[in-house]
Amino acid sequence: MQNRLLALPLVVGAAALALTGCATSSASDDASGDGTISVVASTNVYGSIVEAIGGDHVAVTSILDDPSQDPHSFESSAKTQLAVSKADLLIENGGGYDDFMTTLADASKTKADTIDVVKLSGLDTGGDAEFNEHVFYSYPTMVKLVADVEQRLSELDAGDRATFSRNADALTAKLRSLESQTASLRKQYDGEEVAYTEPVPGYLFDAIGLDNVTPEKFSEAIEEGDDVPPAALKDTLDLFHGGTVRLLAYNDQTSSPETEQVKKAAQDDDIPVVGVTETLPKGKDYVSWQQANIDAVRAALSK
Repeated sequence: MQNRLLALPLVVGAAALALTGCATSSASDDASGDGTISVVASTNVYGSIVEAIGGDHVAVTSILDDPSQDPHSFESSAKTQLAVSKADLLIENGGGYDDFMTTLADASKTKADTIDVVKLSGLDTGGDAEFNEHVFYSYPTMVKLVADVEQRLSELDAGDRATFSRNADALTAKLRSLESQTASLRKQYDGEEVAYTEPVPGYLFDAIGLDNVTPEKFSEAIEEGDDVPPAALKDTLDLFHGGTVRLLAYNDQTSSPETEQVKKAAQDDDIPVVGVTETLPKGKDYVSWQQANIDAVRAALSK
């Protein structure tokens, strides 16, 4: 799936950069004026990773950080452009998910290096299969990201290398714990059938060994914002009448009449509905967010 998040139009000077949509930008007023390393991340998912490693030595701007809004469209401002122009490091998801980052970088003429997490993951091997760009649900990918961020921060601030290394090791240990939990769940639930409105938690489900049985035409249409073919909607609704689907993962940040129908069908048949998001909920860091996701899936599967 391409262009998951809308691309920013090129705007120069002091004029505002704008997109249709209603989510907000959280660009920092002080990009790098206090001696810290300035990092701009496309979402607070990646911002949280950087903050855990860099601590007080980084100033992080997360462009998308509102859990109540659809992350697929947003409004940006000249302040966001300024933050990108002054950044020492940029982090984007890649894979067509947040192309606005490339637009912002080109418009600002920044010389900052960019981490493309999809490229870093090695998960996109090409071919005909639809690629799931939600790599922030892949814990092995996040382990790779932690190592890359540690290295880049150390190059930018060699004097605090030991701090970055210590923090990265601590975060990696927590990520390994998440991997261990999914491996344990796999022993119990490997092959169980599940469904989702969009493939947001796909890598988490893969790690547990869960079999997604959602009709591809349904989830593709929802992702693209297209009308769902009637036959695909019927097939999806029918999943919850047979008694084999263990849970439905529902993207809490996007909804449509079709996804609401599917959610109601699951609830009417007492199928647990697990809410998932693409940005961090308020008060959560990356690890606590994913721990809550694992706990919710575990609870649903145990019913």
